[in-house]
Amino acid sequence: MRSTPHKAFATSALAIAALAAALLPGSTASAAEQAACTPAQVVTNGGFESGTSPWTQSSTSVITNRTGQTAHGGSSFAWLDGTGGTHTDTLSQSVSIPSGCAATLSFWLHADTAETTSSTAYDKLTAKIGSTTLATYSNLDKNTGFVKKSFDVSAFAGQTVTVAFSGTEDSSLQTSFVLDDVALDTSAATTPGDSTRTPAAPSYTVSLTSNSTGTGWTGHESVTFTNASATALSEIYLRLWDNYHGTCSAPPITVSNVTGGTAGALSVACTALEIALPTPLAQGQSTTVGFDLGITVPSGADRFGYDGSFSMIGNALPVLAVQDGSGWHLDPYTNNGESFYSLAADFKVTLDHPTSILVPATGTSTDTPGSSGRTVTTATASKVRDFAWAAGPFTKISGTSPGGVPINIYSVSGISSSSAQSMLTTAKSAVDAHAGRFGAYPYGELDAVIDNNFWFGGMEYPGFVLDLVSTTALTHEIGHQWWYGIVGDDEYNSPWLDEAFTDYATDLALGSTGTNCWNSVSWASSAENITNSMAYWDAHSSRYSTVVYGYGKCALHDLRRLIGDTAMTNLLKSYASAHWYGVSTTAEFKAAAQAATSTDLTSFWTTHRIIG
Repeated sequence: MRSTPHKAFATSALAIAALAAALLPGSTASAAEQAACTPAQVVTNGGFESGTSPWTQSSTSVITNRTGQTAHGGSSFAWLDGTGGTHTDTLSQSVSIPSGCAATLSFWLHADTAETTSSTAYDKLTAKIGSTTLATYSNLDKNTGFVKKSFDVSAFAGQTVTVAFSGTEDSSLQTSFVLDDVALDTSAATTPGDSTRTPAAPSYTVSLTSNSTGTGWTGHESVTFTNASATALSEIYLRLWDNYHGTCSAPPITVSNVTGGTAGALSVACTALEIALPTPLAQGQSTTVGFDLGITVPSGADRFGYDGSFSMIGNALPVLAVQDGSGWHLDPYTNNGESFYSLAADFKVTLDHPTSILVPATGTSTDTPGSSGRTVTTATASKVRDFAWAAGPFTKISGTSPGGVPINIYSVSGISSSSAQSMLTTAKSAVDAHAGRFGAYPYGELDAVIDNNFWFGGMEYPGFVLDLVSTTALTHEIGHQWWYGIVGDDEYNSPWLDEAFTDYATDLALGSTGTNCWNSVSWASSAENITNSMAYWDAHSSRYSTVVYGYGKCALHDLRRLIGDTAMTNLLKSYASAHWYGVSTTAEFKAAAQAATSTDLTSFWTTHRIIG
């Protein structure tokens, strides 16, 4: 905003053979069929919030909201087994997968058990599509929360098949298999690799040491990644975003002594660094690139800058650029909004700093004593798009939301204790409100740094936000944990997908229904659309907030009024689940919205200027 330890499951050989058949030349959909595919979500009532229809269950107690287990999102879920005796529960739904479509089946699974063995699978859950077993889970797969499972089921395009789950228990000691947010998403099939986003599954390891004030950091970073594309990867690009805040002759972010590749020239105003790989990386292969890193924080109360004794260090770690069917995304930095398009990644970041300063950061942190007068903070985060931190003599207060999310408020000097307490109360309420609508908050803890000198109002990072003392702004930034953080998007080319959705979520959390807000819409030109890119908004900066935030959220309020509150609630919950840790596009959202209603939305998109 610019404000304004789980065990592997067994996959059957039959499933592998069936799904691999989709890749054989004789079974590939024609170009015409591929072009005809309209992305959609074909499971109905996947969150179990609309009763039992059209699910078939073995007993009336499978789909439930009874005490003893909890939902991934909302209040209802499917609970198989858990009796502690010989027992079988089943759950199934017939679905039709359109021809020419790629298809992904996903669901969230929580398993708890009274079994104590670490080697014997006494109780089992089987997931099937048609006659094909996709996976089998057991008491050995117990976990403390929900884990998302996904399967490529494109081999079943053009068929009507049954998605089925079967849980069996032996004669003693219960195992409960809890399912929620079942989805089967379809998308236009393409030539393998043409639109695959890569490098995939990045894992960053960073070790940095600060100067005495937290304004300078030096150390080492490495990133391990896999090429997901069928096209061999000859190079990667690192985004050094914060070089926007300096000059190419004196960049705030420096990369040197590269290993695992050869550094090329800086480009895009020195915010992009090409690294040529020693040999092309084939599909499915992984490699690691490392480098020495220097960070110099400039003066200024900015998302990257220091304000007195307090440093904000957002977007400072070099991260991998994304390559897809349109090539490498090397868009310029924008100070009007965001350009930070990246894929979900794992981070382990070690920060060695003076004990006198605190370092709130993305992820979950632990402190250990360092050398004399210093502390080593180790922050770990899973499936996040970026990593940010701050450094300074903050005043810290902590609490836990009613939903169980630990929250820390870090205040700069000048923020009163009552203001800090107010922001803690707001954060508790906001994180639970958003989680109830879109799915459980997954990042362990949430840190908010409060400074009334932020000219931009607030800024979101995964598990870490910067904000003024403002209930509305903080609720908005926390909303970004879902719309940008969990459900990703190309922030430069489709900013409405995070800003409009987050402002809509903010309205809902604060009890605003956006009544008649579309009535005040006035377009500046025929070229102005809610879905325009930051290239357009940087050229028309005075209209950015009005259209992307204001008109965008009003359009979503109008969509809710058109399709109904229940349909809209289910749409956004299932859409978030389907794109959890993935990337959303305008076309995908439009298709999902159309699938959620019998009303033809063509004129709605035109009227509201939602193009794509």
